[in-house]
Amino acid sequence: MTGNIGMEQLIPIVNKLQDAFASLGVPLSLDLPQIAVVGSQSAGKSSVLENFVGRDFLPRGSGIVTRRPLVLQLINSKTEHAEFLHCKNKKFVDFDLVRKEIEEETDRATGSNKGISNVPINLRVYSPHVLNLTLIDLPGMTKVPVGDQPQDIEQLIRNMLMEFISKENCLILAVSPANSDLANSDALKIAKEVDPQGLRTIGVITKLDLMDDGTDARDILENRLLPLRRGYIGVVNRSQRDIEGHKDIKAALAAERKFFLSHPSYRHVADRMGTPYLQRTLNQQLTNHIRDTLPQVRNKLQSQLLSMEKEVDEYKNFRPDDPARKTKAMLQMIQQFGVDFEKNIEGSGSEISTKELSGGAKINRIFHERFPFELVKKEFDEKELRREISYAIKNIHGIRTGLFTPDLAFETIVKKQISKLKEPSLKCVDMVISELTSVVRCCTEKMARYPRLREETERIVNMRIRECEQKTKDQLVLMVDIQHAYMNTNHEDFIGFANAQQKTESQSKRKLGNQVIRKGWLCLHNISFMKGGSKDFWFVLTSESFSWFKDEEEKDKKYMMPLDSLKLRDLESGFMSKKHMFALFNPDTRNVYKDYKQLELSCDSQEDLDSWKASLLRAGVYPDRSAETAAADNHRDDFGSMDPQLERQVETIRNLVDSYMKIVNKTTRDIVPKTTMFMIIQQAKEFIGGELLAHLYSSGDQSSMMEESAEEAQKREDLLRMYHAAKDALAIISDVSAHTMTTPTPPPVDSDWLKPSSSMANGPSSPAMSRASRSQTTTRGSAPAPPRPSSGMPGRPAPNIPNRPAPVPSNQPLIPQRPVPGIPPRIPDRPSVPTRPH
Repeated sequence: MTGNIGMEQLIPIVNKLQDAFASLGVPLSLDLPQIAVVGSQSAGKSSVLENFVGRDFLPRGSGIVTRRPLVLQLINSKTEHAEFLHCKNKKFVDFDLVRKEIEEETDRATGSNKGISNVPINLRVYSPHVLNLTLIDLPGMTKVPVGDQPQDIEQLIRNMLMEFISKENCLILAVSPANSDLANSDALKIAKEVDPQGLRTIGVITKLDLMDDGTDARDILENRLLPLRRGYIGVVNRSQRDIEGHKDIKAALAAERKFFLSHPSYRHVADRMGTPYLQRTLNQQLTNHIRDTLPQVRNKLQSQLLSMEKEVDEYKNFRPDDPARKTKAMLQMIQQFGVDFEKNIEGSGSEISTKELSGGAKINRIFHERFPFELVKKEFDEKELRREISYAIKNIHGIRTGLFTPDLAFETIVKKQISKLKEPSLKCVDMVISELTSVVRCCTEKMARYPRLREETERIVNMRIRECEQKTKDQLVLMVDIQHAYMNTNHEDFIGFANAQQKTESQSKRKLGNQVIRKGWLCLHNISFMKGGSKDFWFVLTSESFSWFKDEEEKDKKYMMPLDSLKLRDLESGFMSKKHMFALFNPDTRNVYKDYKQLELSCDSQEDLDSWKASLLRAGVYPDRSAETAAADNHRDDFGSMDPQLERQVETIRNLVDSYMKIVNKTTRDIVPKTTMFMIIQQAKEFIGGELLAHLYSSGDQSSMMEESAEEAQKREDLLRMYHAAKDALAIISDVSAHTMTTPTPPPVDSDWLKPSSSMANGPSSPAMSRASRSQTTTRGSAPAPPRPSSGMPGRPAPNIPNRPAPVPSNQPLIPQRPVPGIPPRIPDRPSVPTRPH
């Protein structure tokens, strides 16, 4: 049996593209269109589909034979066989057995009495003569149920057809027999519904050889009567007698060709008729689709090629075992590592992250937000401080009643407060070391090709950083000890005893003014009494108030809360919650917002939480220490109420301590970042730039250190292979573009005749009309609207078999080539009309 020659010409093109993309590891999604055949029963749908494939394998007979959708997947393969989805692991080599299995599977689902089912039969045909396509053979449309068919058979079949042909990627072959009224063709009407522009509908006229003498379908096939955008193609299928006589498709195609060349009405269009031309038309649609897909594929390939070229240039003259290359590579890697480390710290890197803080920005946050926050947490609690001062004064006076405020009480309290500075200072160093380790890890990612070099570099650099860490901590502890050693009460910022009673915290705070300290988004959890209710607002923190707005435009203010007497405490996040929560409250148990005793807020990250806490501390909102104070109250001695003289002495010492600790805190806040920067970060940069390479050379065998990882070697090979495959694929695409043509889409035509409202009233008598009627039509133009019947003809369509046409009006001109007498034509002498295959 012959195959589809046009399809076989397309196969090498598609195979080349698929091979090129398979080597790239990228799937080629040409997504070729599906081809579905629709039409009435026994219109020849299955025969048209069979001819397109070039194989004889579908059930044949009279009445409704195709009772289930057949989804036929053609798959290009070296061997030829068929497989059913319901018969797994079973291969059919004999296509007669394929036909038998289709019939049996249909009967299993629908019974043997003409029943139908919308459950498709999935058949795969593997062959070297086909493209990867999907063909769909659908049941014929009918209106009258027979056998076991349900009463709504027409709607069931219609829904079944719509399920397949509604897809935009489906070409529709609307099959209509020539010996029926084309104006009432159900196939064309349903195709019009899903494809109103006619871009994917091709009309197929079958049974042209069964038309009676004196009638033909010339005007239909020339697309002058009842026009379609893509026109009509006439085919002549094998008759039932031909099939029973085992007439193969090759002989049938030869007989079809002979019919069109010998028929006087079709010989002038014979080159545009027949199964081979239908194959070429469909194959051209496939070619058009492939060509339409190629520009997108080409752009994708070119982008991929450009992204690979920089790396490929590095590998063009690559020799893995060359000692000179290894030495050069090590030098370049270490130099690049030093540059990346410095840029990451200084913030001038080429790759700036827009998602999170890193490197120098994180260290800056540690210096100016996290470290001040840790310092403020260690500041004195007012009640606790006054209690300690009272104890110190009384213990210094001993058994005697003191007349003057003792200096020793001031020194004792100050030294205790200075000792508390060690912990936040050392914690600041730990946080900086942690971030530096992350920076080193990030900057060595470019050494991933050489895992041993990366590992050794990280080890040496981190070891040096740890050495600097210990020295820095010793220096910071020494700084605290220095503060212990001598109290400089002559400092210019120290208030002295004379002004101790006049300096208060409120005066100090008023100098700050109501300036804005921080703005940002926070989630407020006090928006309703419903448990879990929350909403994001834009918050603005100033030195005197805490306000929130609907958004960052700050036009719709929701609430403003003064900061006086507020405290801050942490809250536990809810189950499965990733939020970091805290609360603001008044220690006097007064409501802070509406009926709420505390304002519950949350951030998305720990960094945001720490930053907001530091900002609130700047505004004077301190962490809650009520639990610690309560514990201390339980253990304090009951020494009665203080006398006025002792109260004045406590207030004086308290103001002196406050003034002096502000000086110490200010110095500490300034000197700790400077010390850390000099003794750790600066030392690390100098070590990487000047000594790292020497340490690497002295640490072991450089040759083994520069051995590539297996993953990197594979990556290099894959990159080169993909680069060459991409170039080959671009060459193939250019070759395909040069050796194939795109057929332009035909212009639109007036297909209003397909509307159900007008098709019955105005429809002509289809291909079975007389030659005289066609002559009248040709005077109206190349694509006229359907003519109304003349006054001498009854206003009804012609009968299905035009052997008894209506009388021809005397005033109607005749065609000279084929004169028709004014009498009805005789009944054909053929004994019977052959039954057409479906």
